[in-house]
Amino acid sequence: MPITVDIDVMLARRKMSVGELADRVGITPANLAVLKNGRAKAVRFATLAALCEVLECQPGDLLRWEAAEDAAGG
Repeated sequence: MPITVDIDVMLARRKMSVGELADRVGITPANLAVLKNGRAKAVRFATLAALCEVLECQPGDLLRWEAAEDAAGG
């Protein structure tokens, strides 16, 4: 997937656990893990805003676009 989620980077910078972040944002640890591991198909703006508020960051600190490699491997 060309979108990479860097929640784990921000968690480390803030010295916060996944469980604490999930509690403060108001989502389940399982749903946060799906998002954190890049398996989510979508994220609500309200959830993204809550993550940014708790982690004191910008959306670009959590989400990053990476060019996908083409089928030829280049």
